[in-house]
Amino acid sequence: MTIHEFARIVGRENISFGSPILIDDFVLIVARAPMTLGNHVHIACFSSITGGEKVVIGDFSAVSQGARILTGTDDFIHGGFGNSTVPTEFRNATRAPVNIGRFCVVGANAVVLPGVTIGEGAVVGANSVVTRDLDPWGVYIGNRRHRERNRQGVLDRYEAFRAGELPAELHE
Repeated sequence: MTIHEFARIVGRENISFGSPILIDDFVLIVARAPMTLGNHVHIACFSSITGGEKVVIGDFSAVSQGARILTGTDDFIHGGFGNSTVPTEFRNATRAPVNIGRFCVVGANAVVLPGVTIGEGAVVGANSVVTRDLDPWGVYIGNRRHRERNRQGVLDRYEAFRAGELPAELHE
């Protein structure tokens, strides 16, 4: 496990770490509820995971630079006001777990909101805001599915990885 010097992790005792894990400098993780980081997970610089609810990030997944995983947010439309200095009952806060499946990528500066499940193999494009569950193996920009991801290609490379072999298409 590599956690760079300038990463900040609050509630480390609530996190189950797989192996290997790479957490870059300037990452903020606040784990007030159980969090699971699977095997081969990378959390890139300037990203954050906060909000007070459970988070699961599956094996071989990545949270790219500047991305935000939020398990809690305030609803200012329906009468909530204030910020973290105001008692919760006045803030109209929403808290819900976030689950990111295996082989997923959350793109640079993307935001994942509370209660979202990102299905296995899904990719979230840069600067997207994810407000609802995403089906497996899609490539999403915003909340719109743009195309299918090559599921079999990913799984073939995964099997080659497990076997310690270089995929056939990479042999020269």
